[in-house]
Amino acid sequence: MLALAASSPFPERPTLLLVEDHDDTRTMYATFLRQTYDVLEAPDAPRALEILRHHVPALIVTDLALPGMDGFEFVSRVRAHPQSTTVPIICLSGYEGVAHAERARQVGVDRVLSKPCLPDALARAADEMLRNRRGGS
Repeated sequence: MLALAASSPFPERPTLLLVEDHDDTRTMYATFLRQTYDVLEAPDAPRALEILRHHVPALIVTDLALPGMDGFEFVSRVRAHPQSTTVPIICLSGYEGVAHAERARQVGVDRVLSKPCLPDALARAADEMLRNRRGGS
């Protein structure tokens, strides 16, 4: 455990919000990301919005294909709140195509990663986004 904390690229453990409706996928990503981050989990957008009422994470990772409220609507709602307008957002998408990625960026997504996405690729993207955010503050 100490080795993992010592190898963290951050002086403190940032908190991430992971929104993914597939339990196995969410568990896989959360387990991997917990090596470096504190991870809050939500299986859908309404529960993620409830979490955001109480916690502002350093980064949000969300699937675009969510039941009930899709990732586009979720990100739009996140961006509508002043406390979360600058929180970086990574979207995981199984949809191919430039138009889909462009729509995601228009609603406020900072980065789109294609599914399937290996956990280490997601962790690298999260590290990069958080480093850039800290460097720009």
